[in-house]
Formats: sequence, structure tokens, C-alpha cells
Amino acid sequence: MAETKKTTEKIEKAQKQQNAAAEKEERKKQFLKEESHEMLIRIMGYDIPGSKTLYAGLTRIKGISWGISNGLCIKLGFQRTKRISELTKDDIQKIEKFLHELDLPVFLKNRRNDFESGETAHYFGSDLDIKREFDIKRLREIKSYKGIRHALKQPVRGQRTRSHFRKSGGTMGIKKKKE
Repeated sequence: MAETKKTTEKIEKAQKQQNAAAEKEERKKQFLKEESHEMLIRIMGYDIPGSKTLYAGLTRIKGISWGISNGLCIKLGFQRTKRISELTKDDIQKIEKFLHELDLPVFLKNRRNDFESGETAHYFGSDLDIKREFDIKRLREIKSYKGIRHALKQPVRGQRTRSHFRKSGGTMGIKKKKE
């Protein structure tokens, strides 16, 4: 009796798992259908899905963090829950103009006290990537600790390396002897 109870429980559990997997697959298909017909809005050279809220959608732009997105919504008087698809062309122009000028506190900007100019600025997209690459290149040239770590493709900010950051083929521990 106990064995039949266990087997029925196992069968029920397997059926629940199959049902959950089928539901998950159906939701995934539905999501893909919705996204394929979705409206895309172009802001600062990035396509943002229209179903996103303004607060979350702006973070799709490289160089805009959650803090900057929040600051933009507050300064321009937009609701954070407003959908990207609900924006008018004037609203999009206001957003782009605000991002080019970026009238926000200094601590939110991504380039404080620039090494070359000493000024504080904020960069977006490919400009941000280029600045980052040049910074790493400069660190490598002056052979600073961070530059050496970058060159060796090791963690730069003090993480432990005993179990992570390994290259393929460099396993540690006990190896099986060849016969």
C-alpha cells in the first residue's frame, strides 16, 4: 500500500512538472509573438521597445543608469510608469536635449575629473566604450597594477582567484591517471 502511494505521488509530481514546463513554453511563445509586433522607439541611436516603461526603457541606452533615468523623469516631469510608446516626438526631443546637456548632480556622471582635461562629463554609447578602452590602454602603458591585471585578463578589483577566472585547460586538483 505504501509503495503504491509513493508511485502515485511520483507520477503526480512528474505530471505537475510536465504541465509547468508546457505552461512556461507557451508563455515564452506568447512573449516572442508580442515582441515581434512590438513598436520600437529610437532614442539617442538605441531602439527601445515600446512596452517598456520610461524608467526602465531609458536604461537600455548605454551610459544611462537607473539613477540618471530617475533624475530625467523628475527633472522633465514625466511619470516613471509612462510607456515608451506613449511618448510624442516632442517628448523624445526633450529627452535627447536633456541627455546632451545633462543637468544632474556630479556624482551621477560617469566621467568625473577626466584624466586628460580634468573636467566632469557624461558619455553615452560608443564614446563611453572608446574612453574606457583608452583608459585601460593608458594603465597598461604605465604598467600600473590595474594595467598589468587587465593585460593578464585577471580580476582587477581584488577578487579571489582560487576558484574563478581560470582559463580553459587549467584545472586544478586531482587529475585522473592515464592507464
